[in-house]
Amino acid sequence: MSIRHGLLALLERGQMYGYQLRAAFEESTGSTWPLNIGQVYTTLARLERDGLVRPLPENESGQRPYEITDAGRADLAMWFATPISRADRPRDELSIKLALALTTPGVDVRAVVQTQRTATMRALQEFTRLKYTSDKPEDLPWRLVLDAMIFQTEAEVRWLDHCETSLVRHRPAPIRAVDHPEAVDRASDEARR
Repeated sequence: MSIRHGLLALLERGQMYGYQLRAAFEESTGSTWPLNIGQVYTTLARLERDGLVRPLPENESGQRPYEITDAGRADLAMWFATPISRADRPRDELSIKLALALTTPGVDVRAVVQTQRTATMRALQEFTRLKYTSDKPEDLPWRLVLDAMIFQTEAEVRWLDHCETSLVRHRPAPIRAVDHPEAVDRASDEARR
């Protein structure tokens, strides 16, 4: 989720200042994506620069609320109407980590998979426990985010199972001297003896 669009969606509810936006964002996502207050104010500055929000006069407490502009509403409507592309999502660090583990000498890839599986199963248990802590209607946004996290975690467990099965079948290619110049040096030294 884009922080930019998250803040615009919150401002569509009404005027808010930075700390209110951060609290509302975390409440809406069940604190699954904690926001740094610096991120909020940096994003607000960009939104203001782009004409999507406008600052209002400071209130009696010295806080400056923001409101969404018509351009901000149009941008938000476009975001809600546009599907998220797989290419728009962040890189999957786990798949990159395992791909590199396979090609890095001295790494026990099975141990990497097992360590991740243990952590993923713990997360799944925690998400499942959280799911049943409340069934109030106002918790629906949080529960939907939590359900998405549960489904993603279950998919990760299935993918780790697949990785483990693939590792059992995997036969590493023999190391060629061209790939490792030190092997060429050793072979030359042995041939000279």
